[in-house]
Amino acid sequence: MSAPTLLLVEDTPSLQLVYQSVLRSAGHAVRCAGDAASGLAAFKAILPPVVLLDLMLPDRDGLDLMRDFLALRPETRVIVITANGSINKAVAAMRAGAHEFLVKPFDEQRFLAAVDNALSGTASAGAAAEPPRQPQAPGDFIGASEPMRQVYAKIRSVSRSMATVFITGESGTGKELCAQAVHDLSSRADAPFVPLNCGAIPSELLESEVFGHVKGSFTGALSDKPGAAAAADGGTLFLDEICELDPNLQTKLLRFLQTSTIQPVGATRPRKVNVRIVCATNRDPLQEVRRGRFREDLYYRLHVVPIHMPPLRDRGEDVVTIAEAALARFAREEGRRFQSIDAEVLAIFRRLNWPGNVRQLLNVIRHVVVLNDGPAVTRAMLPIELHHEIEEPGPSADPAPPPRVPLEGLVGRTLAEIERLVIEETIARHGGSVPKAARVLDVSPSTLYRKIEVWQVRTGPGLIRG
Repeated sequence: MSAPTLLLVEDTPSLQLVYQSVLRSAGHAVRCAGDAASGLAAFKAILPPVVLLDLMLPDRDGLDLMRDFLALRPETRVIVITANGSINKAVAAMRAGAHEFLVKPFDEQRFLAAVDNALSGTASAGAAAEPPRQPQAPGDFIGASEPMRQVYAKIRSVSRSMATVFITGESGTGKELCAQAVHDLSSRADAPFVPLNCGAIPSELLESEVFGHVKGSFTGALSDKPGAAAAADGGTLFLDEICELDPNLQTKLLRFLQTSTIQPVGATRPRKVNVRIVCATNRDPLQEVRRGRFREDLYYRLHVVPIHMPPLRDRGEDVVTIAEAALARFAREEGRRFQSIDAEVLAIFRRLNWPGNVRQLLNVIRHVVVLNDGPAVTRAMLPIELHHEIEEPGPSADPAPPPRVPLEGLVGRTLAEIERLVIEETIARHGGSVPKAARVLDVSPSTLYRKIEVWQVRTGPGLIRG
């Protein structure tokens, strides 16, 4: 059986010859076109499984041409090619249905890998159709609400691609589960999935954690360490809390994304790795760009296929489904006799705002199972802190006025003293947790750690407990 013919639409003759030569040397049949009109005619003639499309064409916008291709043959995989200054167009193409994009200049290995990945997807899509069946939630997700069905569809759509996935959502919504599902449904499922929490590692150690180091490159480097990017070679690197990255490391990450090379700390030579990037944040990444805390070019390089995880309060009956599944699992693990959840408790669960989302719900069920026994979960078994959220004001109750910020203890102090008082009080009110206080104050945890260290050196420990 002969290999399928690919379509290459590229208006620069020298590049067309280079791409054609690389493809044919790799065993691919290819038909070339130099403009949109001849490209559309060739597409109608051969109906190719894969198209390589330069977005900058002399007679028509490449994005419009791609839409015509997909209207004629929706299963075609389109790989768009663009210059470095046109990343925004490539992102728009991905959102309009492109399978992958390549930014010039790119190497032969990257080029052929994108083509092979697209062809493997079309092969599976072209297999004999199976009888329709109810789609199941991917990975370890639980729930069938409409917002989650949209998430599942996006995961399935993007998983076979090489495109970078950017996951957003509040804490506790399941962003790592989403990243794992993207990996598990991809052609890289048998390769490593390496998660790295950028907000949990001090900035001075983060470069080593991502790119590795060689023995003796700094104090404490007692042996070579490969780093997360090398460990994920062939698989997926998941960068959680990406907006916590130090600005210097953001520059190095951008270079890594553009070149697919890493250089461990202390190494003299870079090395190539084949890694797919999935990242996540509980912040608004575009807002971080506007505030100057996240590089704009890195944002557009990462924010190719966005997936937003909805909060639990927007997922309707999923809260009941998750609670019942968690109860069954935790009761089995703890050897308890729980079999059901009272209707009153389910009504409470539906009504609550769940600021901690699914993670908070799981903690509530775990608390109930560990401290009680069945057969049913009752209101009295719920954690005491949840009862404060359950109580609702009567119909005639007036809304509480916003709290007044007292200034008496601050007026007359220096700005540095006021800053320390506010930071220490915020940390104290969050149980000594610096990361939680950092979110409230809208700064990086590493910023607070540095300030605490300076204060303790100058004046001794204050109210900071952790």
